[in-house]
Amino acid sequence: MQLTNKKIVVCGAGGFIGGHLVEKLTQQGLNVVRAVDVKPGSEWYQKTASVENLSLNLKEVESCRQAVKGVDLVFNLAADMGGMGFIENNKALCMLSVLINTNLLLESREAGVERFFFSSSACVYNGDKQKNAQVVPLKEEDAYPALPEDGYGWEKLFSERMCRHFEEDFGLQCRVARYHNVYGPLGTYDGGREKAPAAMCRKVIEAKMSGKHEIEIWGDGNQTRSFMYIDDCTKGTQMFMESEIHEPLNLGSSELVTINQLVDIVEEIAGIKLKRKYKLDAPKGVNGRNSDNTKIKQYLGWEPSIKLKDGMAKTYEWIASQMLVTA
Repeated sequence: MQLTNKKIVVCGAGGFIGGHLVEKLTQQGLNVVRAVDVKPGSEWYQKTASVENLSLNLKEVESCRQAVKGVDLVFNLAADMGGMGFIENNKALCMLSVLINTNLLLESREAGVERFFFSSSACVYNGDKQKNAQVVPLKEEDAYPALPEDGYGWEKLFSERMCRHFEEDFGLQCRVARYHNVYGPLGTYDGGREKAPAAMCRKVIEAKMSGKHEIEIWGDGNQTRSFMYIDDCTKGTQMFMESEIHEPLNLGSSELVTINQLVDIVEEIAGIKLKRKYKLDAPKGVNGRNSDNTKIKQYLGWEPSIKLKDGMAKTYEWIASQMLVTA
């Protein structure tokens, strides 16, 4: 299915990924009629002038009804979430996002929406498969038997099942992508909700600006992750929505690095070397996580391919520009 001539709403559009998605779709001339987020408009990371931008609480049924009115396609990227520090300390808030997806599905069915995209997460995967830093890349079937990240992961896994059963029982076409650690410019880099790539950029920039050449790293730095640049994320999201994939699929880079290696990359970009202090009692998530991209390559003939060092250079440059303004 092509998105041309379809009326589109992006929910969570005031957030990092949602804001980029609205921009990418409108740049292609696609008809994004509405962008929705719970935050006041002044707090959105990006706002596209040609779109109807609405501040609505999508945990409420009436707001969801307003959001999906008159549209053909729904992209649901709305959730109360952040980096590992936020996820581990706000489990109830993360779980309450189930109201967003449930009410959006209900109102999409009532409104005759053709297709519904849900942004899931690698946090749905069984924790027992992520105890070793030398992790075997996670296959889609590794979500079961279920032992996801407490709070946030359970909400995402439950919402995946909701999408599946709305398609089976009511015929609402659903597409589900499991995002793996998305990063890039025009996102949060401080305040507690930032993820590791943005946090590392901020910490290195702070060290450089202050002259105090040290950096605090959560955990021992040996935990492994893959990080997907935002342009790969938005491209994959659109490809998922256009596809005939009826099962949850990984959307992430397969370029595995340790957190220490991530710091190495940022130090190289900044032209600085820092003394590392390890905060072993800080939230650090699972020991190892990587995306197995066998299925996405099979279905789409494509996988995220932007190198971490290239994406981090752009991310660092943007965060540095923001911090210099506020310094």
